[in-house]
Amino acid sequence: MQHAHYLAYNPGITSKEGGLPGLSVLKNVVSSINLYSIIAVVGALAISALVWAWGHHSGGHQAEANGKKGTVVAAGCALLLRAANGIVAFFSAMGTQVH
Repeated sequence: MQHAHYLAYNPGITSKEGGLPGLSVLKNVVSSINLYSIIAVVGALAISALVWAWGHHSGGHQAEANGKKGTVVAAGCALLLRAANGIVAFFSAMGTQVH
């Protein structure tokens, strides 16, 4: 007798538009939050780059290191914010593939 081994139980629930009212409003709110976040990251990137440059030219090694760290973090945030929709779409599509 051969048994099938499953890694997890699939309850059969999928994403579907039109189930509840307000989906378009929620999409607009999330899109606006994403836009404001990207604008904030641009500001953080500019400030971090200024701190990096100021630390470098004034000999402030701690300021230079913090500016570098802030620049890298802000650039990573910008990348993730811009790619968030694609990342979620990619991984949610992985669960729908049949082997």
